[in-house]
Amino acid sequence: MRPNSLAEVVGQKHILKPGSPLIALATPVEQGTKVSAASVILWGPPGTGKTTLAQVVARSSGRRFVELSAITAGVKEVREVLDRARNDKDLYGVSTVLFLDEIHRFSKAQQDALLPGVEAGVVVLIAATTENPSFSVISPLLSRSLMLTLESLTDQDVQALLERAVGDSRGLANAVSANAEVIAQIVRLSLGDARRALTILESAAISAISRPKVPAKKTSSKSSKDAPVPAIEFADLEAAADRALIRYDKDGDQHYDIISAFIKSVRGSDADAAIHYLARMIEGGEDPRFIARRLMILAAEDVGLADPHALPLAVAAAETVAMIGMPEGRIPLAEATIYLALAPKSNTAYNAINSALADVRNGIVGQVPNALKSSNFAKAQDQGAGVGYEYPHDSPRAVLPQRYLDEKVLSRRYYIAKDVGHERELGERWSKLREIVRSFKTK
Repeated sequence: MRPNSLAEVVGQKHILKPGSPLIALATPVEQGTKVSAASVILWGPPGTGKTTLAQVVARSSGRRFVELSAITAGVKEVREVLDRARNDKDLYGVSTVLFLDEIHRFSKAQQDALLPGVEAGVVVLIAATTENPSFSVISPLLSRSLMLTLESLTDQDVQALLERAVGDSRGLANAVSANAEVIAQIVRLSLGDARRALTILESAAISAISRPKVPAKKTSSKSSKDAPVPAIEFADLEAAADRALIRYDKDGDQHYDIISAFIKSVRGSDADAAIHYLARMIEGGEDPRFIARRLMILAAEDVGLADPHALPLAVAAAETVAMIGMPEGRIPLAEATIYLALAPKSNTAYNAINSALADVRNGIVGQVPNALKSSNFAKAQDQGAGVGYEYPHDSPRAVLPQRYLDEKVLSRRYYIAKDVGHERELGERWSKLREIVRSFKTK
């Protein structure tokens, strides 16, 4: 099912725009003398089309295509390819595309062997890697190549690939059928990996075709050609993936029910229940960024000041998931989930801002005291702005009696500390500070 042209490639539209390096590289050599010969490094997760793009570029441009894997090839094989490419270019005017998979597995010395050929334009190097080239590829090679980042395929991309594979003569050629629910389940199992999706589809199709057929009633009006083709069922997918399938609708009730159960389990300090629901969301194909966002909200709303480390940890988990993707992203999500479930809980910050907002919306605002008003303008003191303000740092304790609120809201209490976790200390401190601050004498 590999595409025969760039037009058949699904996904990666951000690097396949008109005028992009790959489009230029795929331009047929005979169409003009000035044809791109820039080497490129394709960086992205497995199953996003790195090998496919290399093959299509070589085929479209009319160049000779040679594929090496850094797992099995060494300096000897690289030099053989460069020698052959040099002869083909000098004798026949044929350019060579060298596709090197897993380039990050090459040592520095092995990568050095590529430099002469790349620098002289003997080969057009298309290197693929799942690791950050900035750390895994030597600087001289990086400076002579364009780095293109491939993204995980969207659900719509994978769905399009699967539907094409079911009907295409290069694929299953309609030997089986697959309804929308089956296709959607394969999409969830694939996690944006096209190769994985097609492998599951192929295995499930074999299972469906091998299933014992129920004898059909003999009728004279129907020929054997009209016999229905086997349909892929969920049992075939379970056999193909060797796992029980989770019925999880990311846009339906299950999405809301399970995330609700997840949040309530963390809030209720049941780490096992929280991890269970996290696993169901991950296995069901829920967007990990959505889960991470909800954990950040929970850290601020439900753990809050009882453990000030909770929110930074949740943010770090979200950033990690965004950087490394899935399936490795399940680990920081689990770490944050367990930490938040076991952390002391306090919603005082949540309550404080909601109470203050309610007062503001109800018109309980008052005037800003003159001492707190900005005095950075001409004749400010004439208007009383800033007059009487006392600088807290002038006090040995860095706090002193001073009016910060108008009489209308002076008695309102928004932050009411809980006697839990770190907030126990904050509550004691706030009680002492409030007593000092509010001890000012009304003039």
